[in-house]
Amino acid sequence: MDRKPLVRRGLAEAGAVLSGCLYFVAFAGFDQWWLTFVALVPLYLSLHGQTTKRATWLGFLCGLSMNLGGFYWLIEMLKTFSGFPTALCLLFVIIICAYQGSRLALMGWLFGRAESRGWPTPLVFAGAFAASELVFPLLFPWYYAATVHQVPVLIQIAELGGPILVGLVLVSVNMAVAEPIRARLAAARAIVPTTKSAYRGSQSEERLEIVHNTRVIGTGVIALVVTLLFGAARIGMVDKNVAAAPEAKVGFVQGNMALMAKREKPGEGLRRHINKTLDLRKEGIDFVVWSESSVTFAVPEDLYKTMYRDRFARSLGVPAIFGAVVFRVDPDRERWFNTAIATDARGEVTGRYDKQFLLAFGEYLPFGDTFPILYKWSPHSGRFSAGTWLEPVDVDIRGETHKVSVLICYEDILPGFTNRAVSHADPELLVNITNDAWFGDTKEPWEHLALAQFRAIEHRRFLVRATNSGVSAIVDPVGRVTQHTKTFVDDAQMGTIRWMKSMTVYEIVGDAPWYLISLAMIVGAFRRRKSR
Repeated sequence: MDRKPLVRRGLAEAGAVLSGCLYFVAFAGFDQWWLTFVALVPLYLSLHGQTTKRATWLGFLCGLSMNLGGFYWLIEMLKTFSGFPTALCLLFVIIICAYQGSRLALMGWLFGRAESRGWPTPLVFAGAFAASELVFPLLFPWYYAATVHQVPVLIQIAELGGPILVGLVLVSVNMAVAEPIRARLAAARAIVPTTKSAYRGSQSEERLEIVHNTRVIGTGVIALVVTLLFGAARIGMVDKNVAAAPEAKVGFVQGNMALMAKREKPGEGLRRHINKTLDLRKEGIDFVVWSESSVTFAVPEDLYKTMYRDRFARSLGVPAIFGAVVFRVDPDRERWFNTAIATDARGEVTGRYDKQFLLAFGEYLPFGDTFPILYKWSPHSGRFSAGTWLEPVDVDIRGETHKVSVLICYEDILPGFTNRAVSHADPELLVNITNDAWFGDTKEPWEHLALAQFRAIEHRRFLVRATNSGVSAIVDPVGRVTQHTKTFVDDAQMGTIRWMKSMTVYEIVGDAPWYLISLAMIVGAFRRRKSR
């Protein structure tokens, strides 16, 4: 098989970097979503015909440039929590972005291996994309689908296949856009000599006929049209179901406590939340949600039920879900838990959930338990333990109990984990409590919200987010943000949610199709396609 690269050395690197830049500018936070239809075109063209080594390198360049631009806020987080000097934090950011960018390097490797073994280039590109989004472990997960979080009609298919299916539709459109360019480049690169010139005795040249792959163009067009039609139809159907479901008035409080002030002045944070909740109660809320670790003072595990009730929960007069810190002393060491507590109108505890996916450097240090000296080097990092159960918490409103699945911090951007929680608990509402103050007033809070929106669509339930510094919001089952706060202001709002249960295709099959595609890509990377 003749695998002549479409794009020469140098230009291929430039194309990969350009794709990385377009990627993060299209992404949530920057929100130039229309670029998502062309962001991968330069990378797609640059990968054609490359060796596996070159394809891996080009993928890495794309991923590195995307991460350095999109995750610039990591440096502030590391400076805040590690206590390291700026230069060292910058080095760590480059290392982290290089690691995160390796997701695209994996995509390039799979592409190069499978294409060199004769598998169709468009299928290989799409398959490598899906496999890389599924299997590559990330410190800060993201999905290409979040580029179109502002366009509800494009993201309704998430109920069928999660964010990866949305991303594949966007990839197919990128390939359709790239196809006319690919055809011209292929013809230009395949110049053949013809007869000698009668005047100079030199050879003239003839370019091969430009041949378009109509299947690639047709697939992109059809995928986009079907997605739009499905989205338009499902939005109307889901809105009808929402209108028929029982409603509740929820309040959410954004205390906006400074990161260190949360620890140094726990009483002030509690006072803000109590006062704002009492104001919301006057407006007629049925229950209230506070942010992650809104109750900062740590409480022993055997005393937390009575302490929270007597200290403040009884005075609220409404059911509440709030973030807390609970600890216990085991024979080997103290174990601390980042916890969500639910209480009823009398202040009695009705449920508890401990965070399972801890944030590296903020809540624990990688290899910290193996090498305890790392905690001495990074004194601001937490040392929390992960929870082990997926039970919902109960919200008791006027004698009627509703199940709520709580997701703490960035658990709400993990579709597989949320799917397991919903499948296990069958809740009527999703609640996320988080604290994004770590990252400063950057794009990160908006990126976080955009990634979380897909959980509401995947499970056709309302999602309520209460954050310390923003963005607190309510997301409806169509994925629309019905109301939200600004960042880094103290605020409290009341909104309407509906108690809903729904069984979606994604809840049933999860990521099984993408695991099959990933397996197929591994086979294609090592097995040559039989020639016809």
